[in-house]
Amino acid sequence: MLPSIFTENLFDDFFDNTFEKNFFGGSNPLYGKHAKNLMKTDVKETETSYKLAIDLPGFKKDEVSVELKDGYLTVSAAKGLDKDEEDKDGRFIRQERYAGACSRSFYVGDIRPEDVQCKYEFGVLKLTLPKQAPKALETSTRIAIE
Repeated sequence: MLPSIFTENLFDDFFDNTFEKNFFGGSNPLYGKHAKNLMKTDVKETETSYKLAIDLPGFKKDEVSVELKDGYLTVSAAKGLDKDEEDKDGRFIRQERYAGACSRSFYVGDIRPEDVQCKYEFGVLKLTLPKQAPKALETSTRIAIE
């Protein structure tokens, strides 16, 4: 089998890893083999808060949403591609931009949405979440036996 110039890498077909395709479900049509690198997140702890920086390259601000529900913070991004648009300068030989969506959730506990600060610029979503005071545990370690 000859490698195709129309795949992500010249040697994709030649060094095909069938186990990885079967186990992980192949490649993502939106980001291909690099989908696992999507939404890379850095979490930094300060004395009063947690700061998250989530990479979302190629997304516009209106394509990103942040939701807080039942103690889970969910960051979602969806991208659409208008395939009906005609190119008057020629035809596409290869088109790598597709429509799709991705999301990632983090358990943040019982915080209010108004306490979360959010800013998106240059393909990076920056969130600041307040730290919760640790709950005091009971000092008794005795457990009743029935």
